[in-house]
Amino acid sequence: MDMAYTWLILGIIIAFILIGVQFYIKRFLNIKRIVELFLLSFLVFTVGIGSLWAFTGHLFFPNQVASNIGWAVGNPFQMEVAFANLAFGVLGLLCFWIRGNFWTATVIGVSVFYLGAAVTHINNMLSVSNHASGNVGAALITDILIPLLLIGLLIAYKVVEERAVRSAIKSLERSL
Repeated sequence: MDMAYTWLILGIIIAFILIGVQFYIKRFLNIKRIVELFLLSFLVFTVGIGSLWAFTGHLFFPNQVASNIGWAVGNPFQMEVAFANLAFGVLGLLCFWIRGNFWTATVIGVSVFYLGAAVTHINNMLSVSNHASGNVGAALITDILIPLLLIGLLIAYKVVEERAVRSAIKSLERSL
């Protein structure tokens, strides 16, 4: 299995584990907490650890990564991509401790990077017929799927969070 899928699947597995632990401890879960745990899991594991993994590949094994993508080896772009992945890895891990709009900023940044990479892979496939597995395989699929999942989960989280706030306000108003 391609490592790109590994981080996506790991995010899903960890989310289910967190949900199971939360339910076991509290015996209650609402939709807000479930969405929050999925989003947190994707941010920390899929984005955070997955991006740190990509950082190590682009920095320490640049020729192998370039060959897998079907690009020329020895190009300094690998180091730039490595440090972009390092930045998103750090942001993803920080999402464990920093919440709120930090999650929004992380999702936006990662989504722009991943979707930009997807456009680059597609362009490379169409312009020079690069059908290498690292160009049009799992990397392309996850470069599209992960941002869609993150954006969808973030929107869902913001919606259920707003509903919870409205409900709390109504409850407070009734008690006055």
